[in-house]
Amino acid sequence: MQERVWVPTPRELRTGKKASLDLASTLRTGWQVIQALLVFVIIGYFIWRGTQAMEYKWQWYRVTPFFYRIVDGEIIWGPLVLGLIQTLKLAAISGVIAILIGFATALARLSDSIAGRAIATWYLESIRNTPLLVQLFLFYFVLAPIFGIDRFWAGVLCLSAFEGSFAAEIIRGGILGVDKGQYEAADAIGLTDVDKYRFIVIPQSLPLILPPLTGLIISLIKHSAIVSVIAVEELTTAALNLISQTFMAFEIWFLVAGIYLAVTIALSVGVTFIEASLNKSKR
Repeated sequence: MQERVWVPTPRELRTGKKASLDLASTLRTGWQVIQALLVFVIIGYFIWRGTQAMEYKWQWYRVTPFFYRIVDGEIIWGPLVLGLIQTLKLAAISGVIAILIGFATALARLSDSIAGRAIATWYLESIRNTPLLVQLFLFYFVLAPIFGIDRFWAGVLCLSAFEGSFAAEIIRGGILGVDKGQYEAADAIGLTDVDKYRFIVIPQSLPLILPPLTGLIISLIKHSAIVSVIAVEELTTAALNLISQTFMAFEIWFLVAGIYLAVTIALSVGVTFIEASLNKSKR
């Protein structure tokens, strides 16, 4: 009697290959998580050893009023929460203005206007090649008194101008990344330049623009701490005031770092879902 030999079908081969790839991907992800945990453990160990050498006495039990207090049944928000609200407000307004500046500058650089390209290039080179702190002083000590702008809006305009220069190059790169055939098709059906960019080019460039633009907004949130030098009541300024009152430098800076980390991670996760939905709709 002849022995039967099992020969896998093409579907079984594909299924087995997919299962092995999924297993390998899971093991690789697990190993990366373990590596990250080891790094955090090592960092935590060195921090603990450093504080032991300094004989620092942690006072975590005192940090709750920094976030909120309950007085007569009413919640009174603490300085860190109020500072975070001001930071988010500062970043939101600056981010919107920076994106608008970026679009205007990118379109000016792509236009046929010699004056538009010259102005856009001058703006980019002057902003990107000077320190942010110097720009902040110029906005606050020079432009703000001339136009009667308060310190909050001086910080907003400075951050908007600085981040807008980087947003312009991101947006320009995304627009140039759209296939030239799309431009030719838009011209062939008689679309105006405005409609061509509005309906054809900009929607297709969004998946290319969104990831680097997310990094720029995250940088803007972190860069907003620089307005503490002109005493804008944002998160870093609130932390500095608390440290001067309580001398709890370690606890407060760890809290502030954790708050910034939580905000930026939440923003990254949110934009990842938006990017996934854009890619899904594109398919």
